[in-house]
Amino acid sequence: MSFQAISSVIQKEVKLAVEMTDAEVETAVANAVNTFEEWRKTDYQSRAQLLYTVSGILLSKKNELAHIITSEMRKTLIHAEGEIKLSSEIFGYFAKNAKTFLADKILNSLHGKALIKYCPVGVLLGIQPWDFPFYQIARFTAPNILIGNTVLVKHANKFPQCAMAIEEIFIEAGAPFGLYNNLLLSNSRTSNLVSDKRIRGVSLTGSETAGVSLSVDAGKYN
Repeated sequence: MSFQAISSVIQKEVKLAVEMTDAEVETAVANAVNTFEEWRKTDYQSRAQLLYTVSGILLSKKNELAHIITSEMRKTLIHAEGEIKLSSEIFGYFAKNAKTFLADKILNSLHGKALIKYCPVGVLLGIQPWDFPFYQIARFTAPNILIGNTVLVKHANKFPQCAMAIEEIFIEAGAPFGLYNNLLLSNSRTSNLVSDKRIRGVSLTGSETAGVSLSVDAGKYN
């Protein structure tokens, strides 16, 4: 199976992306697992710096990235640029507030001592919708990468250019190999990943039907 990027403006194919093989998916999951073991040990300053860098790249390439959005989904250029700016701000926001967000929260307990401690859990799978190809990624990846998780991201199949552009931004920012992993997969094959015990959590933004189906699988296998 291949994913076609059709320009909504000129109705012409602009890019073709081939669906990942089972071996490629396995490699992506394994890379995410291995990288997690190291990433979880890094200090919050290092993680925050990566987010700052991603934020800066998004802003510096705002026009270029906005044109990709416009080409694939017919979003007006001014709104596409606004989405890139907002996405940049999200990464910057979590980077700026990293120390506060990750600090232990002491609770007022009647008996003994109690606190809330924020810890990474492992590899997370994010299944994203089509309408905000950069914003949705930012709100999923920024907090999870900051806390020490690694991510697998499945974008809407109609927008492979946006998906690949985001992965390239993380590479340019110097992210460890396996920290951010783009999955070019059909919906049915993505659902099968829920049964993989190495994936510790799944985030879905989508229809109620998709949410129910994914919840059933998550309850069945985990």
